[in-house]
Amino acid sequence: MLDIQKKLTNSFYVLLSLPATAMGFALSIQISALSWILSTQYKLDIHEIGIVWAAGPLAGIFGQVIIGFISDKVWFWGGRRRPFVLIGGPLAALMLLALPNIHHVSAFLGIGSLIVVATGVALTLDLAINISFNPTRSIIADVTPDGNPRTKGYTWMQTISGFFGVLAYVIGATFGNFALIYVGVILVMVFSIVPMFFIKEEKELVNTLDETEKISSKTKTNWSELFKIYFAHSFSWIGVQTMFVYIIAFIQQKLISPEASQEIISTQSGQIIAISFAVLNTVGFLLPAFILEPIAEKIGRIKTHLSAVGIMAIGYFLIVFIGDTPMKLYLLMGIVGIGWAAIVSLPFAIMSEKVDKTRMGFFMGIFNLSVVIPQLIVSLVLGYFILNTEDKNIIFIISGVSLAISSLLWLFVKETSSSISKMNQVAAH
Repeated sequence: MLDIQKKLTNSFYVLLSLPATAMGFALSIQISALSWILSTQYKLDIHEIGIVWAAGPLAGIFGQVIIGFISDKVWFWGGRRRPFVLIGGPLAALMLLALPNIHHVSAFLGIGSLIVVATGVALTLDLAINISFNPTRSIIADVTPDGNPRTKGYTWMQTISGFFGVLAYVIGATFGNFALIYVGVILVMVFSIVPMFFIKEEKELVNTLDETEKISSKTKTNWSELFKIYFAHSFSWIGVQTMFVYIIAFIQQKLISPEASQEIISTQSGQIIAISFAVLNTVGFLLPAFILEPIAEKIGRIKTHLSAVGIMAIGYFLIVFIGDTPMKLYLLMGIVGIGWAAIVSLPFAIMSEKVDKTRMGFFMGIFNLSVVIPQLIVSLVLGYFILNTEDKNIIFIISGVSLAISSLLWLFVKETSSSISKMNQVAAH
């Protein structure tokens, strides 16, 4: 074991964050380039592209739960999570490399239909990301103690991963999607392979619930608290995903002149979306390790999280009432980013202390259902409703209401008593 792991130094937290960063970067490339490639290079229509995208959440439902369950039970190549990262990471990199070269893959395989090959590559990329995402998050819980060190692990994960997510946007906007893909191939390969040889996993995982918690519960997993977390987190993702998918309709109706040509509408809406999400993700990677983690150490993770989510809801409602220019939208997306920073970091740490640590992979996979099921609801249910509603303010009304409900639901989640005492001990020293 490296000395930086024994001492839990900041450099170790950075190293520990890199595998999750690799998967996050691959996902950023998928979001930025997949639809563009399928549409412009391989001429898939919007319906076919939608089918490919719908496969992602479905892959998450099955892939993360199954891989999480298996990774709890096995040990080979010197690790529990390591084998799946070493398999999924390079596979994701290869599928990224295949995206702009589908015609070559098609010719090599002797398959005449580019659509079939493109769909196969996209689905394999989804599966590769899902194979690795769960273990890259679970290993953070495996090698960090409960309390503040665990929180620090997940906030650093989001800070490092978020930084590279913004970098992906900058590369794509500046040099184009092809440059982004080829940079991503190298980064995903290196970040998923190299760190795994310097992080030591323990062969036997010990449940870290204290004796009081074990006595008060018939099982080692607090299912009541767990379902409260899943439910609260689900409403957060309904709001977030509604914004991600449908913000373009709001922008085109509210921020761009209806007399503009289709070319201008396309260009301007693309620029506004890009800048909006750049602001969102910049706040999202700066806050977790430098702001949220110190606040959580003082007042607890639950209060910190529900406060950030509540601020995000306010940001959404402000967009409805005053977000009538691109500049106002950018400023308000900075407020929304406060909640985004919490959503992608703190719930992992909160959830990890409510479950049997020896089954962390399984529960991390179950936790992912509170993300992918809302994604399916937004795509398959809310889309039709939003399409048929004339005023596209409804997009941010839905987002704001969902985040407000989420913030209220987090009030019913109890802070783990052991983590509070450990945070106070750290603060005292």
